[in-house]
Amino acid sequence: MVLPELAMRLNCAEYKNWVKAGYCLLLLRGCLQGFVAREVLAFHRGLLAAAPSLGPRASCRGGSRCSPRARQFQPQCEVCAQWKREILNHHINRNGDVHWGNCRPGRWPVDAWEVAKAFMPRGLADKRGPEECDAAALLSLINSCDHFRVDRKKVTELIKCRNEIMHSSEMKVSSIWLRDFQMKIQNFLNEFKSIPEIAAVYSRIEQLLTSDWAVHIPEEDQRDGSEMGIYLSESQVSEIEMELLKEQLQEIYLQAVEQDVLPKETSARLEMVKEFLRNNEDLKNSLREEMKKLDSLHLQHQKRDSERTGQEMPEKRA
Repeated sequence: MVLPELAMRLNCAEYKNWVKAGYCLLLLRGCLQGFVAREVLAFHRGLLAAAPSLGPRASCRGGSRCSPRARQFQPQCEVCAQWKREILNHHINRNGDVHWGNCRPGRWPVDAWEVAKAFMPRGLADKRGPEECDAAALLSLINSCDHFRVDRKKVTELIKCRNEIMHSSEMKVSSIWLRDFQMKIQNFLNEFKSIPEIAAVYSRIEQLLTSDWAVHIPEEDQRDGSEMGIYLSESQVSEIEMELLKEQLQEIYLQAVEQDVLPKETSARLEMVKEFLRNNEDLKNSLREEMKKLDSLHLQHQKRDSERTGQEMPEKRA
């Protein structure tokens, strides 16, 4: 029997649209992982062929002094300095934000993935390969590294859609928005027609977004949807919801970690997600660890805020 909470959620068309769009991003992630892994290796080989002095025989001489922090990286040895210059030469955003804190520069001569992480968003230091990354990270890599020959407008439009999905505090999108999203994700996929695993996902996403998506209820003869629909089990839908919510909570966590004071917008997003989970116990029970981590960080911010207020009060009296 379908959980009453799940049935109620899927009875809301805009929530179902949100889950469908999120599921498309999960399918996109899956089809990009192998392609990105191959291209990252090819990119690294190309860098070493053009500059053999950067290869495995080169080693960092700076030790811990060559450790980047967030967007800051001041290499203390010539090998790391040369690698930084080479990465920036291939970075579309070379004059903007580069998240050096993702990387272990000492591994650049021998580890292609450590180089790739310089082209990706914050918070990926512990990711060991594309199979551990979400769609946003892979899209950012494709967009930021000039090794990838692609229409970057199509990539940035899809990244914008992904952000709108993840920043939707109510977890809802309209049918008009979903149609626009379909056009943009298919425009992006068309850039990779020659890659079999990516081309295969094109038709699956098209069918998913144009059908009356439904949950298969084993006890009933009829499924809630047309004969051409995409049918998923209750556990599959719950797993998709969980993946999307985990990604959303992780993004809120990373935003909070970067700030001394929790921004009002981030705090509001967190409260909206909490409210959603309070009304959906089945999801709340599966996300306890993520919420515990966020609540702990929130308390740290509140403690720092109260300490600042306490320090300011005597000054005002003086």
